[in-house]
Amino acid sequence: MLYFWKEDKIIMKKITVALLLFLTLLACERDDICSESNTTARIKIAFFDANLPNEDAPKTVFKLRVQGVGNDNVLEGYNATDKSDMLLPLKTTENTTQYKVHKNYSVDDNDNILGNEDIITISYTLEQEYLSRACGYKTVFKNVTITVEDDGNTWIQNILPANDNLIVDNEDEIHYNIYH
Repeated sequence: MLYFWKEDKIIMKKITVALLLFLTLLACERDDICSESNTTARIKIAFFDANLPNEDAPKTVFKLRVQGVGNDNVLEGYNATDKSDMLLPLKTTENTTQYKVHKNYSVDDNDNILGNEDIITISYTLEQEYLSRACGYKTVFKNVTITVEDDGNTWIQNILPANDNLIVDNEDEIHYNIYH
């Protein structure tokens, strides 16, 4: 009888260890590795010809330079380059982000900046979206609007939302169209 009791005790220990291992595996999430799609999205803006507003073909902005207002940092990949769209990060601690968007940017021999600079203001409300324990939260931008500061010489003629959603949570889709 003592022999069976020892076997039962060993079986109970094995069952307990197996149960603890099973419960530990249940506590883990399958998506503990965060993909790039689980990050805060940037706003995607496409450029179009103001003279052909019904045409779907993008219009390139030549020598485009994009820089944050209030700093000297030029956005990586946007220093006097030719682009038909742009991806701009938005501030996650404020309700607005401003950029200097320069068309035909160049500097002459006297260090004078040539071309035409417009300042755009992107306004929005912030919402935190829970992804997972490992990934944490991402910021979703809602009620997004873009305005251009009128300096009397704006190259941006019109800014229209690409759809009625006005939410930035996926940077694979175009959110706004700028006509120039």
